[in-house]
Amino acid sequence: MNSVKTYTLFTDQDIYLFKEGKHYKLYDKFGAHSVEKDGVQGVYFSVWAPNAKQVSVIGNFNGWNKKDHLLFPRWDRSGIWEGFVAGLTWGTLYKYAVETYRGEILEKSDPYALSWEQNLQAASLVSTTWYEWQDKEWMENRWKKNTLKAPLSVYEMHLGSWIRDEHNPERFLNYRDIAEKLIPYIKEMGFTHVEFMPLMEYPYDPSWGYQITGFYAATSRFGSPQDLMFLINELHSNGIGVILDWVPSHFPGDANGLHRFDGSFLYEHEDPRKGFHPDWKSYIFNYGRNEVKSFLISNAMFWLERYHADGLRVDAVTSMLHLDYSRNEGEWEPNIYGGNVNLEAKTFLQEFNTAVYKEFGDNIITIAEESSDFPMLTKPVHDGGVGFGMKWMMGWMHDTLAYFKEDPIDRKFFHHKLTFASMYMYNENYMMPLSHDEVVHGKASLIYKMKGDEWQKFANLRALYVYMFTHPGAKLLFMGDEFGQTSEWNFKKSLDWHLLNFPVHKGLQTLVKDLNHLYRNETAFYENQFSPEGFQWVEADDTDNSVYIYLRKGKQEDDVVMVILNLTPRVLDYKIGVPDESQWEIIFNSDDKKYAGSGVEPDIFREDQEEFRGHKKSISIKLSPLAGIILRKKEKEIKETAVSNTKDKKDDPGGRRFRQKI
Repeated sequence: MNSVKTYTLFTDQDIYLFKEGKHYKLYDKFGAHSVEKDGVQGVYFSVWAPNAKQVSVIGNFNGWNKKDHLLFPRWDRSGIWEGFVAGLTWGTLYKYAVETYRGEILEKSDPYALSWEQNLQAASLVSTTWYEWQDKEWMENRWKKNTLKAPLSVYEMHLGSWIRDEHNPERFLNYRDIAEKLIPYIKEMGFTHVEFMPLMEYPYDPSWGYQITGFYAATSRFGSPQDLMFLINELHSNGIGVILDWVPSHFPGDANGLHRFDGSFLYEHEDPRKGFHPDWKSYIFNYGRNEVKSFLISNAMFWLERYHADGLRVDAVTSMLHLDYSRNEGEWEPNIYGGNVNLEAKTFLQEFNTAVYKEFGDNIITIAEESSDFPMLTKPVHDGGVGFGMKWMMGWMHDTLAYFKEDPIDRKFFHHKLTFASMYMYNENYMMPLSHDEVVHGKASLIYKMKGDEWQKFANLRALYVYMFTHPGAKLLFMGDEFGQTSEWNFKKSLDWHLLNFPVHKGLQTLVKDLNHLYRNETAFYENQFSPEGFQWVEADDTDNSVYIYLRKGKQEDDVVMVILNLTPRVLDYKIGVPDESQWEIIFNSDDKKYAGSGVEPDIFREDQEEFRGHKKSISIKLSPLAGIILRKKEKEIKETAVSNTKDKKDDPGGRRFRQKI
């Protein structure tokens, strides 16, 4: 006897929008919902399986019996199966037994489940995302932190390997335990946001979270949905934004997941030239199917709404947009115009960006991980763009790391690897990433990409960070790189925090902290970070000395800083043309002893009132070796608002302490 009763949460309008690809709150309808029917508490189940012959709910409440709780197919040919089971409560384990027309019985976890088991069974749990949020102040004012006119410095994290239980390194810490350690660290280091590598449920640890099965479930490796909400709430309460990695590009062939969900190619594209990813051996969403678009855009909305995420960094956008990605000739089919652009994927991304920005406005930001020169990714959809808020500046990352791998004596031959980005840096809104992808698979850690002996390696990396933090664009740094992790990142263990016992590592960490605070406090570094008015070359062509000099400018005329990079190990006496009669003061030197530098102090030892290289006057300055040096016009007043950004002035390395001449 069937113990399921008829019940529905769907209206005719819901079904219409779902089938049109325009329903963006499907998590309110699909999945397992605690409801009351005829005065009896229970759970309403609904699942999309249009090609199934029969669907039943199985679980620990019925001995996983496939015959006791059969769902009802809706009459409207939507492909939705639904029904009410009395007496079930939160914590109930369940799956769907999907009988195909070929006679197969597929046991599938719920695509909309809010929590999954951490085992091979991977059953879904009847759960809730109710949480008593206490981040109202952040949510009402976060547009000020997420705007392109604000400093954006992101700490990229893999939650399972940032830090583990010191007494049992094999054990993951709970989201709440991590909050206790992470929040004071982020505040001290001065990052404005954290970006978590995927926290949606995934079965295979070596995928780092990028092979997702439970798109609506916070991974239970680290606790419950409420535990993750606690972590995000605490970050917000301490003025720190949260960006989540989101993966609408592919999913694994895991038996519990979306692959062949009802025995057919339901979520994935049927044509393997579009539906199978040759690199990751995974399956690509069918972006031309409206119900799939509704599923994915609803998923983005879910994390932004229910988990109060401040942004989504969209993974693998390049592979989504290009039909020939990682495919040889004959292995892909051109679009209707004969090109290699996946037009359905582009339309999906445009609809995704349109939907989330319409819902949340400037409160959130979307970021594309995209490595090609695909045009107009961060331009508005109504102007023909794809609509992202930002794009990773992959070209800058590759050119910069290639340059710093070169011996300083040979850098004159590669000089314009560091100037080339200025040719295109305002084509899009760029985030400058030094991400996890650069410190795995034999690529070496950042510190070991640098050339030379130990001193030169650290000096090079300190200079690279000065270049990064003073270059136009938002910033992203992967965990461990802030203190010079020596080994490649290993997802199986904690970072090597013991390295901070060594002065060179502690000095590097202090430098990153000071650069973060300086970047946040000096408006010249961020007010025009996506506008050509914010940057000017002073010296871009001194290949013999490997010296680079540029100005960064804020909104106010006198809000100007000068950045000098001396990327050889020589101490130089260097003459620089300056644009007006202003005097300059040195506010930062990466070769300072507190950063474990050599302690060669830069010094402005002469100021000449004669024209030099088209400028009204010049200054002569001693340049520290392999160093980044930052100067500011003396006329610029100390802004009290800059100091107030840090409550404890003793820990304000970007505040008054930097105003002193070195």
